[in-house]
Amino acid sequence: MTKGQTLISAILAGMCIGLSGVVLLSVESRVLGAMLFSVGLFVICTFGLHLYTGKVCYVFFRDKAFALDLPLIWLGNVLGTGLTAFFARMTRIAPIAERAMGMCQTKLDDSLVSLFFLGILCNLLIYVAVEGYNSNPHELGKYLSVFLGVSIFILSGTEHCVADMFYFWVAGAWSARAVLCLLVITLGNSVGGILFAVLHAYCKRGIRS
Repeated sequence: MTKGQTLISAILAGMCIGLSGVVLLSVESRVLGAMLFSVGLFVICTFGLHLYTGKVCYVFFRDKAFALDLPLIWLGNVLGTGLTAFFARMTRIAPIAERAMGMCQTKLDDSLVSLFFLGILCNLLIYVAVEGYNSNPHELGKYLSVFLGVSIFILSGTEHCVADMFYFWVAGAWSARAVLCLLVITLGNSVGGILFAVLHAYCKRGIRS
């Protein structure tokens, strides 16, 4: 895959997460919103799109080119969530921006340490969702992995950098503080996903031996 194709795939992945964010912000029920949010990751896994939080988990199991693509994927996710937010703000559903602002303010008021560890916890669940989808031999198991992993990360209040990109875009809440928070969350997501993937691989080697 060329750099251009990777970027476009990442933009599409960001748009998918943005659409999930639109649904979450549009429904009154937090539980229903969390359940429906999983559609975005399901589409990404099914179509093989490039989502930073999913790809970063496997950075130690792939080649150098894969690692060098991660910043490009992150950038593409930023652009994709921004596109979805722009489209949403141009429509009658624009009032979701008010709800998004409340979510953004919670993140901006939080400490960086808290955001970092919430990022770690989030990507433990994203790894479960993505790896479960990729490796579960049963179709129902694949879908449940995505559904449960995503729903739990939403309901537990953990931080997902790509979802947060969308919230900042649609709320118009970008600032130096927002960028800093997003970078810390991204770092937390990276640590959480990589840590779980490496420890999981280590355990699997023990099972086979």
